[in-house]
Amino acid sequence: MTTVGAREANRSFSKILREAESGKTVTITRNGRPVARLEPLVVRPKGTKKQREKAHAELMALLERGFDLGGKAPTRDEMHER
Repeated sequence: MTTVGAREANRSFSKILREAESGKTVTITRNGRPVARLEPLVVRPKGTKKQREKAHAELMALLERGFDLGGKAPTRDEMHER
C-alpha cells in the first residue's frame, strides 16, 4: 500500500490512478491523517445469458410468493389512514 499527501495526489493523479489500475491501494492523507483510499475495482464476471435468465426467474418467483413479515395484512382503511 502506498501513502501520498493530498497535494501530491492532486498533482499526480494520473500516476496514482495507474497504480490503482495495476492492483495497488493508495492511501491519501491530509496533514498526516488518512482521509481517503484509492483501490483497484474488482469486477465480477457477469455470467452467461442462461445464468442471468435463471437468476431473474428465481427472483421473480420469490417476489410472487412474497415475504412473510410475521404480521397481519393491513386493512384498506389502515393503508389509507392519514
